[in-house]
Amino acid sequence: MKIIVAPDSFKESLSAIKVSNAVSKGILNILPQADVIQVPISDGGEGILDVLINVLGGKRVLVTVRDPLNRNIKAEYGILKDNVTAIIEIAKASGLELLDDHERNPMLTSSFGTGQLIKDALDNGCKKIIIGIGGSATNDGGMGMVKALGGKFLNIKNEEVQEGGGLLDQICKIDLSKFDERIINCEIVVACDVKNQLTGQEGASFVYGEQKGGTIEQLKILDENLKIYASTIRECTGIEVETIEGSGAAGGIGAGLIAFFNAELKSGIDLIIEILEIDKLIKNADLVITGEGKIDKQTLNGKAILGIASVGKKYKVPVIAITGKIGNNIEEIYQLGITAIFSIVNEPMTLEDAINNVEYLIQTCSENIIRTIKA
Repeated sequence: MKIIVAPDSFKESLSAIKVSNAVSKGILNILPQADVIQVPISDGGEGILDVLINVLGGKRVLVTVRDPLNRNIKAEYGILKDNVTAIIEIAKASGLELLDDHERNPMLTSSFGTGQLIKDALDNGCKKIIIGIGGSATNDGGMGMVKALGGKFLNIKNEEVQEGGGLLDQICKIDLSKFDERIINCEIVVACDVKNQLTGQEGASFVYGEQKGGTIEQLKILDENLKIYASTIRECTGIEVETIEGSGAAGGIGAGLIAFFNAELKSGIDLIIEILEIDKLIKNADLVITGEGKIDKQTLNGKAILGIASVGKKYKVPVIAITGKIGNNIEEIYQLGITAIFSIVNEPMTLEDAINNVEYLIQTCSENIIRTIKA
């Protein structure tokens, strides 16, 4: 029996690779003769670096960069075996995970560190950069990232505007005369797991700003600032970013990548499926087991497991999902290729207990799935 194990991470609990290992162990405990192929996945946010380096091979590069509050930290990115393709996660340098709760403030946080990672990749001869765009702590439209590569944002007095989403309205001129020319010859591909445009009620600020520490009043300011920022970009470059699908990703870094890096935004899971050639693996499989920490209505918005489910449906291969929590009103998920969903929680327990025992719970759940199939 050929089984493809292709889970996403269980957020704040277990990486996709460790989830994959736990599922595989459970399968082989019950069906030791099974041909188990592990393909941990990511929807384009945190984890894309580990996933691609793990499967395709390459090296990790550690760099001193600025965190979202401009403190020096060590952050890593990857270079694949071809030595010309870099894998960068925005979360590594500009991520919410880098800040304590009381430090979160999208009015102040900057994407400068992500720009430093891009610059280092260029210094190492990379000609293609894949950027995972999830998990940012910022709402600066990518201004900090552009500044790290030589771009200047000037106010009405021709002075440089300081970083942070709260100051975007001060920008009157964008000077790209010293912007790193190597960007022109570099292919930038953005793995994006959201479709939000830059501004409005479904834009970067109102949808994601609160989790980054923004108050209701600040979200209104941030949204208005991004509108002004988009207008300034249009006036200075001729590029319209405000209504582009995905431009609101990572606090508007999506817009910055489109405007200044000529980046191509792709669905994160579609990109992973393409790069890892998952179609070929699933086509000849008997079963696929995927999963993520929570399956609910949000799963319908381009999440990783539905990408896997769509491939399974295409080739009529059953796809079973495991998860920590099953939400309500998820019937549509079954129509999109998921055969069944199993929760790993096997008795009443707190979230803390579930997280502390997650590997064992995943393994046990996988064992029970295979026992049922075997029967």
